[in-house]
Amino acid sequence: MTKLLFALLLLSQSLCAFASEQSSCTANKGAYITGTVISAPKFAAASSTIDGVKLSHTRLNLRADQDGKTYDVAMDNVYAIDYVKNASTMPTSLAAIKVNDRLGLCGKKYTSGTGIHWVHSNCGDVPSSSAPNGWVKVIAASGSVSASKMRSQNYCYLWD
Repeated sequence: MTKLLFALLLLSQSLCAFASEQSSCTANKGAYITGTVISAPKFAAASSTIDGVKLSHTRLNLRADQDGKTYDVAMDNVYAIDYVKNASTMPTSLAAIKVNDRLGLCGKKYTSGTGIHWVHSNCGDVPSSSAPNGWVKVIAASGSVSASKMRSQNYCYLWD
């Protein structure tokens, strides 16, 4: 009986955290997706630079809880909390994401509907549907939610 009550308590905390994250994402003009990582993060070399800063990405696939679809997740490395300028590897914080980890993502879905990007800070601008104030957060087995791995604002000046 005690185990059942404990399990119900954890479930209710998870549902409350989900509802809070969902409403926060909506307020920040993003699309909210939770799910399980099904492919390890991979570094994607920069296709462009701004003011000498290479704009590389980290990519992974996530199976969404909401619709069971596989989403391509594109994370702009310059927003990672531990980004190293012009590194040729992904930030350590993003490399730490593993297959079977659970993530909560707030961002902008691709027009094709099969991916999500803009999962990062919008540098204090007023959020809009084309530029939400997004995030990448790890959801622990207990239901607790981490701070965003994509909250750095060190390179916001590139888009001023």
